[in-house]
Amino acid sequence: MNKDWSQLNKDTKQLLNKRQTFADGITKLLQLRTLLFDKWLESVKHLSAEDYAKQPFINQSGYHSKTIAYSIFHVFRIEDIVLNTLINNRQQLFFEKGYHITINSPIITTGNELQGGSIAEFSQQLDIHQLLNYAKDVFEQSNHWLSCISFDDLKTTYSNLDQQRICSTNTVDESQRWLIEYWCSKDVKGLLAVPFSRHWIMHLEASLRIKNKLTK
Repeated sequence: MNKDWSQLNKDTKQLLNKRQTFADGITKLLQLRTLLFDKWLESVKHLSAEDYAKQPFINQSGYHSKTIAYSIFHVFRIEDIVLNTLINNRQQLFFEKGYHITINSPIITTGNELQGGSIAEFSQQLDIHQLLNYAKDVFEQSNHWLSCISFDDLKTTYSNLDQQRICSTNTVDESQRWLIEYWCSKDVKGLLAVPFSRHWIMHLEASLRIKNKLTK
């Protein structure tokens, strides 16, 4: 993991632990997210649509075995589902703004169920411009929410009813039910790491590795 990003993420977690440093922790988390988001956009802006769907490490293990388009779709679908369906009990941006149509995705899930060459096939169908618009909208909505939460909100926990509510949206594949159980086992503080920060770092680093391989 990138040492600077890792340290910034570690500093953020420590600041969020105490009421008196909570506001500084949120500020640092927003700084980290902006740094990562800008890096992601900068790193892919000269790639072709075909590059977003290439899978140069397909036979290896790890996030870099997927595609850049997949990582972007996956990260922001998860953040959208967790923020809107789980935390705020409202409609996901994916549907509210019609991205389930304009992105041209054959799935409405997180994509966790996709394996091997099906990831490239999925990626080839996506409208990359709309995908990036979706990522930006989710990013900005999450940042607004983060700027409004309190220290006490970090203790919010979730139940079986919350799991059922996510299941009812059909936005997590049935084979990936563990993912819903994982989210609902966390309080809000735990969710700030995955999906709102550390999850980004892992998939951004995978995207950068793919991009570097493609542009050698």
